[in-house]
Amino acid sequence: MQPVARPTLLTFDIFGTVLDWRRGMREAVTRGGGAWAEGTFDRVIDAQGRAEGGPFRRYAEITAESLVEVVGLPRADADTIGASVGTWPPFPDSAEGLRRLMRVTPCVAMTNSDRVHGEQAQAGLGLRLSHWICAEESRGYKPAPEVWRYVSEKLGVSFGPHWWHVAAYADYDLETARSLGLTCVYVERTHARPGPTDVHVGDLVELAALVETLPFR
Repeated sequence: MQPVARPTLLTFDIFGTVLDWRRGMREAVTRGGGAWAEGTFDRVIDAQGRAEGGPFRRYAEITAESLVEVVGLPRADADTIGASVGTWPPFPDSAEGLRRLMRVTPCVAMTNSDRVHGEQAQAGLGLRLSHWICAEESRGYKPAPEVWRYVSEKLGVSFGPHWWHVAAYADYDLETARSLGLTCVYVERTHARPGPTDVHVGDLVELAALVETLPFR
């Protein structure tokens, strides 16, 4: 599907799409004396995904548990990392791209994280998004459709192609977004999982340039 009009809402996956999730995790683990090898990141996030499918717990706790399980970090060190994941570095294009997009339409974080991580991440970006809707607030984790329903109800926005969801994980975020009728935007990041999508961009500046050319609805 080729977009024909500007979106009325943009929602964003944060870790791996706006923030450099893999780099941030690697630097935090190695600073703490943990071992890092090829495949460590995938094993950690797979462990997190399994935990997110169980009874609700805050993301800081899930992160810490995954680092103890996969990397073997002491629990105190893992807790410190879990509490500070929002400080991990944004991709170089993220701040500029988001600033430009926010001039056009509301930009909302839709993220498997905690409220404190939102404060950290927005401080690192040097901007505040229209909303930061996180798992701690919705009491659920993507890719569960209930998370999208929570966002829809909170913002008063119906599902449809006017709502664009932006992620580097086409087999995770975008699979659910597609099932709900949203326009799916795939961002090609260093650790991305491709799949069917409506819009394919290299970064958020490229996305902003595309949206700026589209007419209003």
